[in-house]
Amino acid sequence: MALSGRLRSGLPLFRSLLKSETVLSQRLNSDRNAANPTLPASEHLRCFATKAKESQAKIKVPLALFGGTGNYASALFLTAAKANVLDKVESEIVDLVEASKRSPLFSQFIKNLSIPKGTRVKAVTEIFSEAGFTDVTKNFLVLLAENGRLKYLERIAQRFVDLAMAHRGEVKVIVTSVIPLPEQEEKELKQAMQDLLGAGKTVKLEQKIDQNILGGLVIEFSQKLFDISIKTRAKQMEDFLRQPIHFG
Repeated sequence: MALSGRLRSGLPLFRSLLKSETVLSQRLNSDRNAANPTLPASEHLRCFATKAKESQAKIKVPLALFGGTGNYASALFLTAAKANVLDKVESEIVDLVEASKRSPLFSQFIKNLSIPKGTRVKAVTEIFSEAGFTDVTKNFLVLLAENGRLKYLERIAQRFVDLAMAHRGEVKVIVTSVIPLPEQEEKELKQAMQDLLGAGKTVKLEQKIDQNILGGLVIEFSQKLFDISIKTRAKQMEDFLRQPIHFG
């Protein structure tokens, strides 16, 4: 079957699964928190999260995050939201993570715990003051440097983005296919997801390409997984055929 045919076959199946409500949700990466070392939430972290105007005190974290990286991400979210610079801080943090991936020297710097604390803090303060980062972002990075947590920056950033998206009512939908979705099918899938999530939510579609799934689609969102790939269906068929046959 042509690649486009394999791709197209997945979308009607996905829609039918939604309509029949027979899709079973499952936890994605149940051991995610286990993969993240538990980092102690220091008194400095709590103080950082409370540096905001009293008039903004009713802002709450939209998702319950656990583990050390979750604590840091939540503290950054609260501080940025209360200071009304959430979008700006999100942009700065995401840009910083991408920059660290392009710079081996900076990547080594944030991961090297042998660098004296004073040196780390001074370097971070100078670099991000010159870069014109907001005080919230700069102070947060200084906090990570002081606590020796810069090496967890990427994971903290990921969880912070999750909080920012949830605050805006956005839901990230990751669609994996063997080729990029044609424009019309992307619109249909996005509309199907919008219908499923309902009013008040905004679908943010992210496409990934993986030839290993052979065809069909794998759709991930809100800790749920819709696996309607040809690879999975072939594996299910193989398992079925391997079952022993009992003759009466």
